[in-house]
Amino acid sequence: MKIMIGADHAGFELKEHIVAHLRLKGHHVEDIGTHSSDSVDYPDYAFTVARAVAQGMVDRGILLCGSGIGMSMAANRVPGVRAVLASEPYAAKMSRRHNDSNVLCLGGRFIGPDLAREIVDVWLAETFEGGRHCRRLDLLDNPSSWRNFR
Repeated sequence: MKIMIGADHAGFELKEHIVAHLRLKGHHVEDIGTHSSDSVDYPDYAFTVARAVAQGMVDRGILLCGSGIGMSMAANRVPGVRAVLASEPYAAKMSRRHNDSNVLCLGGRFIGPDLAREIVDVWLAETFEGGRHCRRLDLLDNPSSWRNFR
């Protein structure tokens, strides 16, 4: 699988663990940085990874920042991206099964390397169930189909 990964300064250390893990598993990993703990702006990395996923340049994307929240918010602004913030494996699993997530966001200040590797492995292994979930994804992707509920 071809995976692009990016992080800001707060996610840098955890990113290094994830990149090494993914390469050991045989994945092609494009690490776009950051490559140090010097302060950077997370949206730059989020948009680069999200656009690559949306354009089909990579199969999946992984983003890391301090909490994972900023990366998730930024990535989800790119049409075609379904970014999920996961801090445990079940959320990652269900985000693939029911939401066909294509970008995984992790918080470097919230989880350690062992848990992060487990989350990543579950997320990469899980498949999208399709079926009734396709209708719901269509509602997300097509604002003209939104229904008004009061």
